[in-house]
Amino acid sequence: MKFSLRTKLSLSYISVVLISVLLLSVSANLLLDKHFKDYITENQARKNKEIAFQVQQQYKAGGQWDTESIGNICLNALKQGMIIKVVDAAGQVIWDARLHDNAQCEAMLAHIATNMSSRYPNWEGSYVENAFPIANESGEVGKVIIGYYGPYFFTDVDLAFINTMNRLLIGVGTFSLVLSFLFGSVMAKRLSTPISRVIATAKMIAKGYFDDRVTEPSNTKEIAELTETINNLAETLEKQELLRKRLTADVAHELRTPLATLQGQMEAMIDGIWEPDAERLKSCHEEIMRINRLVGDLEKLAKYESENLILTKTAFDLSELARQVIQNFENDFAQKGVKIEFSGEKETVVADKDKISQVLVNLLSNAQKYTQPGGTVQVAVKGSADIMKIVVKDNGQGIAPEDLPHIFERFYRADKSRNRLTGGAGIGLTITKAIIDAHQGKVEVRSQVGQGTEFIISLPKLV
Repeated sequence: MKFSLRTKLSLSYISVVLISVLLLSVSANLLLDKHFKDYITENQARKNKEIAFQVQQQYKAGGQWDTESIGNICLNALKQGMIIKVVDAAGQVIWDARLHDNAQCEAMLAHIATNMSSRYPNWEGSYVENAFPIANESGEVGKVIIGYYGPYFFTDVDLAFINTMNRLLIGVGTFSLVLSFLFGSVMAKRLSTPISRVIATAKMIAKGYFDDRVTEPSNTKEIAELTETINNLAETLEKQELLRKRLTADVAHELRTPLATLQGQMEAMIDGIWEPDAERLKSCHEEIMRINRLVGDLEKLAKYESENLILTKTAFDLSELARQVIQNFENDFAQKGVKIEFSGEKETVVADKDKISQVLVNLLSNAQKYTQPGGTVQVAVKGSADIMKIVVKDNGQGIAPEDLPHIFERFYRADKSRNRLTGGAGIGLTITKAIIDAHQGKVEVRSQVGQGTEFIISLPKLV
């Protein structure tokens, strides 16, 4: 069972405080009698204030007093050597210990006088009273008069405490000192060792070594969460570093072929092997346009993945937008011999219309590419109370299970045979996910090889 760090520290602090207070109190009472007298005097003042506060709490709205609770408070105080009298603002008695049991009050005072005389033979004490006002928002509503044998007095418990502490001071002091030292050392080691290991791991991460992990177990809840967080951070940074390296390699790979083609054609024309006619210049222009499109896609992806992406949200009919995008693709689908179907009623959503249109374009473009002639692509818009769903389903070649977790990564191609002519740069779905994430939505994909693929876009109606 794991305990929180706060709990362990609290228990440690409480133990240290209790031991310290106990040792200080005992030392003061045994070594300096005056200190104990001061303590009794201060304690009496504190009790007086506490009793006055407790009685004040019994004054209810409308000028009513809870006499039963006041009686219980005053009787409890009587057992501690105090005689309580409570009066209202007009001087009328609410509760008086002497009226309740004067004999008990006199017996208590006589007993206290005997105790003080046994401790201090020349003791000269007398009965004293202190008055404490009771007030609320409207002003003073009464007062509490507290009488006791003053200027201070020892009860039976106080005298027994002093006598007992005299005998136990040396033993308790030595034992407590050793115990607190051992306990503090063990706790400090148990708490500091895993934290030191986390610090070492964090330093390795800062130096770029992401394979280090904290393996030391801990039964402290916060430390266990800290080590788990550091391990997750190292794992995430390691994955990000691999993605960064792969992105660099992918960009280089995407640019290498068109640049090599351009270089070969330009060198051939410079060397006079080829004539710089319109056909060859057109071929060079197509390669330049391909590079330009790739750079444009990368810029678009960077923009969509930015934390500062600005969404221009308006209310529009999502079904109408889907119909417009489908109309733009009708010719491409017809030329390939693929049927496209749409279903959906008017559904109003508040979102960035242009960016949602880009999502539909990306999904339909993929569906058109991977659906064989004679196939069908189905587009549906479905709405509920809070969520809008766009479903694009085809009966094309499908996606292998091992490829599904990676299809939203940059430059990833599930079809390894695709080239830049049959497929794009591999960032269309990455852009799609970035747009949906910016709208606080979700993208799901279901696919089976040979049966087709289904993309489900979930958007909140109001974001």
